[in-house]
Amino acid sequence: MIERIRRGFNNLRRKRDLTVGSISKNIWIIALPLILTNGFESAFNLVDMFWVGKLGPEALAAVSMSGTVIMLVLFLLIGVSMGTVALVARFVGAKKDEDANNVAIQSLILATFLAVFLSVIGYVLSPHILKALKADPTVLILGTSYMRILFIWVIIMVYMFFMSAILQGAGDAFTPMLVLGLATLLNLVLDPFLIFGWGPFPKMGVDGAAWATVIARAVGSSIALYVLFKGHSHIKIKLRRPDFSMMFRILKIGIPASLQYILRGSMAIIMMSIVAGFGTFAVAAYGVGIRLTMLVMMPGFAFAAAAQTLVGQNLGAKNPARSARSAWAAFVFYAIFMTVMSILFYSFSSQVFAFFSNNNQVIGIGNSFLKIVSLGFVFTAMGLIFSRSLGGSGDTFSPLIMTFIALWVIQIPLAFFLAYQTPLGIKGIWYAMFAANFSLGIMSVIWFQTGRWKRKKV
Repeated sequence: MIERIRRGFNNLRRKRDLTVGSISKNIWIIALPLILTNGFESAFNLVDMFWVGKLGPEALAAVSMSGTVIMLVLFLLIGVSMGTVALVARFVGAKKDEDANNVAIQSLILATFLAVFLSVIGYVLSPHILKALKADPTVLILGTSYMRILFIWVIIMVYMFFMSAILQGAGDAFTPMLVLGLATLLNLVLDPFLIFGWGPFPKMGVDGAAWATVIARAVGSSIALYVLFKGHSHIKIKLRRPDFSMMFRILKIGIPASLQYILRGSMAIIMMSIVAGFGTFAVAAYGVGIRLTMLVMMPGFAFAAAAQTLVGQNLGAKNPARSARSAWAAFVFYAIFMTVMSILFYSFSSQVFAFFSNNNQVIGIGNSFLKIVSLGFVFTAMGLIFSRSLGGSGDTFSPLIMTFIALWVIQIPLAFFLAYQTPLGIKGIWYAMFAANFSLGIMSVIWFQTGRWKRKKV
């Protein structure tokens, strides 16, 4: 039995040519492990919210606000790593394995520089950011300590993202799934012990959630690094001198993508500030609501990553028509899922929020959030799949412009206006979010259909 399981794992991890065969099958080969990976990522965050919620609304608000800032860092990492995915996928599709290996090690060197920068800036700015978000004194103290722990050890998070990007570009989604699954399980175990001081551990409260995250991700990152250096997956790396020309190629694709995600992250901070004007209960509800939204987006990130990889590899193999079909197939799969989740969230919004808080005001605000935002889930699918597909071709500038229009020209001004200048109040913020998702989805489909991305050089 053990030998059969081992052979099954090896079969999932073996190198496949994703430029031939069934497009649907190839999408699921990448997407299925990534769905589980992203599910683990969501569970990682939701477990923290569940245990921290037992400490009270102030602790929940502190992690919610801090999580919004950390999300900005994650968006930056996703953006830069898109350059890694695009180049690895293009070289793998063109059967240039040595070039793919070089992209991998240069990405990790680049990740080290990025981590040092983020660590210093994040540690210094943590309290100032929370003050700008209008955190009350208790939330400010709790949130600052939580954020600083994570920023000191941000290199762990950075490496984990870049190593996952390397493997994804090569078509191996199985190894990152195993690594993050182990990290999530470890976080699940550590959270209550470190937050509440179970057994021999000290009671650290909100800080305990931060330390559980650091320890769990450190273990996962160490395993992923070992796999890459030992060549137990599709990519085998070795130490090399910095290749600044390759780093420039990675950044040429990654910087516009990073700016796109920074627009998203900074928008999230401004939106949190708008919500904070309605009080701590609103902040707590919004924090949980955003995490629930991210939960249903996690399968979308998997399908989008599959589309991104297949677009890149098929362009490397000189087959742009197959690239386009891959993107559309990924969208159909995710649109079906989002339609189902839209119905469920709309129908059971109050029950979902009651799991995270027993406060009636938090539940009431969260109920309106889910009912309105869930109506735009299919448009969210459009924007996510086709933006990432464009990124797989190396075109990250077009999604940047569309994101700017949807979030900064439409969502933020509309949220201010509807929330404070109309009787809608806080519901106006949720309607503004719906309008932005609708706009971005429609723009992404229209631009993708022009086909200009098929001629993109990397």
